[in-house]
Amino acid sequence: MGKVLIIGAGGVGGVVTHKCAQVPEVFEEICLASRTVGKCDKIAAQIDRPIRTAKVDADKPEEVIELIKSLDPELLINVALPYQDLSIMDACLATGVDYLDTANYESPDEAKFCYKWQWDYEDRFREKGVMALLGSGFDPGVTNVFCAYAAKHYFDEVHYVDIMDCNAGSHGHPFATNFNPEINIREITQRGKYWESGKWVETDPLSVRETFDFPEIGPRAMYLMYHEEMESLVENLKGLKRIRFWMTFGEEYLTHLRVLENVGMTRIDEVDYEGEKIVPLKFLKAILPEPSSLGENYEGKTNIGCMIEGIKDGKKKKIYIYNICDHAECYREVKSQAISYTTGVPAMIGGMLMLTDKWKGKGVFNM
Repeated sequence: MGKVLIIGAGGVGGVVTHKCAQVPEVFEEICLASRTVGKCDKIAAQIDRPIRTAKVDADKPEEVIELIKSLDPELLINVALPYQDLSIMDACLATGVDYLDTANYESPDEAKFCYKWQWDYEDRFREKGVMALLGSGFDPGVTNVFCAYAAKHYFDEVHYVDIMDCNAGSHGHPFATNFNPEINIREITQRGKYWESGKWVETDPLSVRETFDFPEIGPRAMYLMYHEEMESLVENLKGLKRIRFWMTFGEEYLTHLRVLENVGMTRIDEVDYEGEKIVPLKFLKAILPEPSSLGENYEGKTNIGCMIEGIKDGKKKKIYIYNICDHAECYREVKSQAISYTTGVPAMIGGMLMLTDKWKGKGVFNM
């Protein structure tokens, strides 16, 4: 049916490659590319069908363009760093190849998540006749689908949404992040933000805490954060009065994070070290466990869902739509922990729907 180029060989890239390989009738040819081709080769060796691998620096559009021209794919799935979204989109525009990602663009110089940079590509993609599907992961991605499904089937009006992301697993390390440490820590340490009564309200980082009793997990402390799917849901959920995003953290994790932040290891600006310029957070990333290595000993489950309140037939209604994923089961299937799995599977599904023309369009779309 189609040929796909996957860029990014981290934990999510491994899941996407495994899952695409499970659907050969759609993904007839697969190429996995990264700056470190050895990571691609390691993933390819886990799969029982031929997977092509390649080296590419996604920061350089000319390299991505050259690779696209050599492969002639119908779709590019971007699971590289969020910093690289725009350079990869530029390459897709130049070559007329459809584009899909799981997380919105972030500037390397500022811990700020914003869809504006990518939404600004709308006219260029539409004029080129190319489709870009943004945020085809879990949150963003499946959480958007949960909200759209609820608005269509369970409510006449949706008024309140709380997106809740709980990881109750244990990987055995004193401190580790479940996806790219640099991106993960930038996301957590930025100011919180939620939308209410037609405006955005900011909070100090991790300053708002509530407890929720998650199905199959139990009560967990969760903290208000900003997350990019709220930006698109505010634009598309009519009648919305408030939307918030929450994520759970254990005290041990937060204690480590506070210490690292207090000593300056989460800084994203350059510092002088023995005559060299280094970014402390990039150095921290280099010494923390690689997220793709956590899966083997990971135990426990994740619960990610949307608590949605509104009106149905003139009466108040409240429902929780959620997904539960088991870390150990994920590792048995695709050699991955559940955080990467819940992001990678929707990316594969989004790609499958695009290649089979179930999702077809010209321009920039959110999941």
